[in-house]
Amino acid sequence: MDATAIRAAGPPAKGGGGRLPLLDVLRGVAILGTLGTNVWIFASPGGEAAVLTSATAFSPIVPALADPGVGTVLEAVARSAANGKFLALLTVLFGVGLAIQFRSAERHGRRWPGTYVWRALFLFVEGTVHFVLVFAFDVLMGYAVVALLTAWLLARSERVRSVVLWTSAAVHVLLMGAATAVLVAQSEPAPPPDPDGANGVPEEFVRLYAEGSYLDQVALRLSEFAVFRLEPVISFALLLFLFLLGVRLFRAGAFGDDAAGRRIRARMLAWGLGLGLPLNAATTLAGPALALADRYVAAPLVAVGLMGLVGWLLDRTRRPGPVVGALSALGRAALSGYVLQNVVCMLVCYGFGLGLAARMMGTGPWWVFALWTGVSLSLLVGASLWLRRFPHGPLEAVQKWTLARLPGGR
Repeated sequence: MDATAIRAAGPPAKGGGGRLPLLDVLRGVAILGTLGTNVWIFASPGGEAAVLTSATAFSPIVPALADPGVGTVLEAVARSAANGKFLALLTVLFGVGLAIQFRSAERHGRRWPGTYVWRALFLFVEGTVHFVLVFAFDVLMGYAVVALLTAWLLARSERVRSVVLWTSAAVHVLLMGAATAVLVAQSEPAPPPDPDGANGVPEEFVRLYAEGSYLDQVALRLSEFAVFRLEPVISFALLLFLFLLGVRLFRAGAFGDDAAGRRIRARMLAWGLGLGLPLNAATTLAGPALALADRYVAAPLVAVGLMGLVGWLLDRTRRPGPVVGALSALGRAALSGYVLQNVVCMLVCYGFGLGLAARMMGTGPWWVFALWTGVSLSLLVGASLWLRRFPHGPLEAVQKWTLARLPGGR
């Protein structure tokens, strides 16, 4: 994520200026939520390749329905709760950051998109490095491409943006509907639980992530680049819609610390969770046939409700304590937190590191819950301590330093 875009302040509250804590807290929540999704990928036999080959990768409810043990059910609930929601939340917040950049350019009389093009290109390079060296399901590359289009749209009229907003939503729903119809037509009975925990992942991939070298995994990402990069392609219309939704919410004052902002957040909470949760429950329980609808249609609705819920809770927090402070710090260092959590999970889970994914295969989900908890606490404490001494997160500082030395940088 663009370091400036993910840290800039929202619109001033009534009667005053300054940054809004809600945006930083939401970013912190989103970072921990993405970890709640990605940690299961790292912990799976076959790692990233398991997402492409396992019958339960996008439908964790299947094992729980077949074998409803306590651990299996808790894993299914945790994975389903995180699936797609925090990706959507991050995407909306990136749109908010882009709107903040545009507003800053307007106030200072700078040409738009101007130097923002460098920011988007730098983000794409960051995402490419992250993809190759760390994690096949990086979000930064897709965000960079959508950011360039959204930046261009910000200089157009509100009417043009509204047309693109709703057209992209309609295109996405139609695409997901058609793909879901194909999945339903081709659906087969779910396979029985795999006693060795591999869940149908080919042995060659299990061995690669358990015994292969780091360079072997890098080579796999490069050789399967088109397959691993498929998600941002099929969800491009959704990403564009969520970027523009973030712009619209920001300009409407949805993150403002005033009565208008609280009213908007209350509606987001009611509509997002009121519609999203029942739909999400239905698509989750339906299994693999509705996996696309679950992740790419129901989850974004729930994400809107989550923004309203976090805002509702923060509005009722009279004295923000250490939890809110730590989430806010992580939100201010969101780029560093996002990359660092993946690096740590890679070193803990894969064979060239501690190799826990292979060692703990078939033992249940408890060690994965412990891993998520440990990494989350480390990120929260680490971000708080780092920002006491430095103004930016580590990767945010690198980005800021680099951009300042590019043509037109500042």
